[in-house]
Amino acid sequence: MKSTLKALVGQGIAALREQGTLPADLATPDFVIERPKDRTHGDFSSNAAMLLAKPARSNPRAIAQALAEAIPAGGDVAAVEIAGPGFLNFRLSPEAWQRQLREVHAQGAAYGRNASGAGRVAGVEYVSANPTGPLHVGHGRAAVIGDCIARVLDANGWDVKREFYYNDAGVQIENLALSVQARARGISPGDAGWPEDGYRGDYIADVARAFLARDSVEVEGQVVQGAGDADDIDAIRRFAVAWLRNEQNGDLAAFGVSFDVYFLESSLYAEGKVEDTVRQLVERGHAYEEGGALWLRTTAFGDDKDRVMRKSDGSYTYFVPDVAYHLSKWERGYERAITELGADHHGSLARVKAGLQALDRGIPQGYPEYVLHQMVTVMRGGEEVKLSKRAGSYLTLRDLIDEAGRDATRWFLVARKPDSQLVFDIDLARSQSLDNPVYYVQLSHARICGLLRQLDERGLAFDLENGLAQPLDLDSAAALELMTAISRWPELLATAGQLLEPHLVAQYLLELAQAFQSYYNDHQFLVDAKDVRDARLALALATRQVLANGLDVLGVQAPEAM
Repeated sequence: MKSTLKALVGQGIAALREQGTLPADLATPDFVIERPKDRTHGDFSSNAAMLLAKPARSNPRAIAQALAEAIPAGGDVAAVEIAGPGFLNFRLSPEAWQRQLREVHAQGAAYGRNASGAGRVAGVEYVSANPTGPLHVGHGRAAVIGDCIARVLDANGWDVKREFYYNDAGVQIENLALSVQARARGISPGDAGWPEDGYRGDYIADVARAFLARDSVEVEGQVVQGAGDADDIDAIRRFAVAWLRNEQNGDLAAFGVSFDVYFLESSLYAEGKVEDTVRQLVERGHAYEEGGALWLRTTAFGDDKDRVMRKSDGSYTYFVPDVAYHLSKWERGYERAITELGADHHGSLARVKAGLQALDRGIPQGYPEYVLHQMVTVMRGGEEVKLSKRAGSYLTLRDLIDEAGRDATRWFLVARKPDSQLVFDIDLARSQSLDNPVYYVQLSHARICGLLRQLDERGLAFDLENGLAQPLDLDSAAALELMTAISRWPELLATAGQLLEPHLVAQYLLELAQAFQSYYNDHQFLVDAKDVRDARLALALATRQVLANGLDVLGVQAPEAM
């Protein structure tokens, strides 16, 4: 509808040029069509007249009046009104609303989806936890935000590749291996001989027992068997990484999250991609030697200071493999590369982008796109929950899912903008009350399903085609509010994809559910009058469809009964 109205305003501007009301060479401004906050102002409004007034050297209200008269009458627009300093307010015709309702039923699960990203590939990387322990709640927030970004992009037509980057090399992996080795030798945290930076959770003992028992672990098609030799640190390292990768995959599966690509940091070194990236940077003249180290002139690409790439001992700093990794995404055809990270990674982002620009490979300046999330505080009974016996130092994602359920956990972790602090109230998430937003939305979907069961129980018929042929009750404020909410879904989904903000979907679904509840409270559905019954059920079922479509984007179930 916004596109339709924009075209009509454009036609009106062209007509005013032909009439001489506007200068013939006056360019059409970048005006907007938006929904007014105050519904009494109409269904849509535009600032076109105010943008035209200054270059046309005219009064904006006068131009608004001329535009209102020039816009073709009839069709989707019932009336064009002028408000304030020159806003154009549009009221839609009943036929326009009727057609919108038919579109929901005709398109079903496809309603709201668009093809704006068709033929284009987007890589979405998220979670990317080091395989050193169970996933914690922060990883859970990353998982659901990343997964929902992928779902939103998919709904906007993109070919989405979901990617998990394993940091399976470096100091933390060495600490993991030493911790498992200590447990395998019977050394516990606090004992003499325990590694200084060892991992203390009970899960380390589980890994050690599995290694000594020569258990096998399969990860992405590869089988790793425990060697049983507590002195073989290399075998311990391989087994511990595989064991914990498998555990993390199980946690993510329980959360409804999966990936298309698992990328190992170690492969960047094994395949020489880190060295090749550094070589390219040197060849392009963006590197220099100083103090025995190799530096990258990242200041030439917006960073606040130059960065060391290769230290004097010959090892690479941690941002270098990140540059090589994101270069691989570009080479794999990812037109957009979106990386979901914790806010504590903020400091490294500029240097990665600078490194990519320094490669002179035609990579866009905004590549990759970063979505950063803030920490999560989990509360139960008014007190913060911090620890898990199994992990030792943090609350695991699996613990949270076990307590609150998958649907509530996903909803609560994605329902706020990622860069905002999040308080997860377990008691609220578990409650079956209208204060619980996910329960409220799911209940609305189930309530509509219940109407159909009641219809059968009472022996009443329902004719959808007859319902869609009946005029909408637009005199009912609740009906108009509900129909307006339904019509917003396509533009909301497009906006969420453009901004990479899936929390907008959760907010929208709550508003749609509230609009339905108002309509539900004001109207009887299973009435004797067939035309009225069919019309109201047609509107209710359209609501159910949009609720289901939105919940699917969030990876949350749409139950038929609660």
